[in-house]
Amino acid sequence: MGVPYIPVVGLVGTDLLKRRDDMVLAPDPFDGKTISVVAKAMRPDVAVFHVDRADRQGNVSCGYAVEAVILAEASQHVIVTAEEVVDRLDEKDAIGTFVPSILVDAVVHAPFGSHPAGMTGRYGPDKVHMQKYVAASRDDAAFAEYLRTYVFDVENHAEYVDRFVPRELQRPARAA
Repeated sequence: MGVPYIPVVGLVGTDLLKRRDDMVLAPDPFDGKTISVVAKAMRPDVAVFHVDRADRQGNVSCGYAVEAVILAEASQHVIVTAEEVVDRLDEKDAIGTFVPSILVDAVVHAPFGSHPAGMTGRYGPDKVHMQKYVAASRDDAAFAEYLRTYVFDVENHAEYVDRFVPRELQRPARAA
């Protein structure tokens, strides 16, 4: 949006501000009474997000409603990983949020790129793996081991899918 900060509705009264230095409480400049959270604008160098489908030109169908357009517009560069890459995708063909190709720098075919979370309409979450992740995230040493096992010691995405995505998730989703 080109602004240095923006009020954020709904965060007043939460403990988020104890953990963030890019948000502050401020009075409404018009009535002087209402207190709002004001967040510093973010301009990421790179945004990476996973979607249901994309075409070779960079048009994206997220597969669900998400604020991907805002993220893409704010970022210097956008890389999209996609469950499926198709030849052509129009906004009318999109499911959920559509991101136009003008905002996307690169598309990478990455089936099961949401694992261990799920992808709406394709596969559900891997609950066993999510439990491992949550348990590991409670301790720095355990999380370092988790990253070593599932990120750093994996040669590529295909190896990750082969080693860690359960076969039952890899079955094609049935039409409803």
